Amino acid sequence: MTTRPGPITLGGAYRRVRDALRAAGMASPETDARLLVADVTGLEPARLVIEENLPIGEDEAARLDAHLAARLARKPVGRIVGRREFWGLDFELAPETLEPRPDTETLVEAALAFVDETGGRERALRITDLGTGTGAILVALLSELPNAWGLASDIQPGALHVARRNAAANGVANRMDFVCTSWMDAIGGDWDLIVSNPPYIPSADIAALEVEVRAHDPLTALDGGVDGLVPYHEIARVSAQRLGPGDAALIMEIGYDQGADVVRICRDAGFHQLDIRRDLAERDRVVVARR
Repeated sequence: MTTRPGPITLGGAYRRVRDALRAAGMASPETDARLLVADVTGLEPARLVIEENLPIGEDEAARLDAHLAARLARKPVGRIVGRREFWGLDFELAPETLEPRPDTETLVEAALAFVDETGGRERALRITDLGTGTGAILVALLSELPNAWGLASDIQPGALHVARRNAAANGVANRMDFVCTSWMDAIGGDWDLIVSNPPYIPSADIAALEVEVRAHDPLTALDGGVDGLVPYHEIARVSAQRLGPGDAALIMEIGYDQGADVVRICRDAGFHQLDIRRDLAERDRVVVARR
């Protein structure tokens, strides 16, 4: 995109980026191009077609060149623009956070289904999110549960800073608190819901991940130890002691091939009602554990 013989329109910019990404074999060149052009112009992606004949300025074109170069170098679009949509909400990213992905919405769906089955969404629930990152899971849940209160924990102070900003931007900051701790080390009990998307990639598999993941997501949010299951042992053990009486649940994201192992870990920790939920690709994605 470095050669621009004349004024470039939105439509022309989009097609140029799309074609370059397509030629490079990117998985979703159309979506990526829309998001990159939208970011430099400040327009909503859906408006690019309506405004396709609108010219863009030299500064915008130069920024788009830089965006394209970064994407061609396999930097994820979310990292380039600094934001990612999750559950229809907008989340700021930081180097200390995972980029929230659609698969994790399965966890939100499972938590809401549990709430619907055990008294409804108007209850004054207490929820804690372990390893909150951007805060995406907890913010999404609080957006659906008007009387719930949540505690977001993370071992990375930088993650908690961005989670706090995301809570404010999405209108739930008055119902969230934040604590810097490893899992539940500094967290008491009596929770209705404990949710977590812990690191679950086996250490030896990190090097084989896509560049977009291994080079841009924080290692501490990916590496689940030698077998990918180390965090589940700690979370299940402590959660069994910290859930409140009555209808309460631990809900965790898992790797697609970890369902049986995580169910066993939870059962050994004292959970007796266990369910595995699948994502849209019909892969095991979430374990729901109740005592």
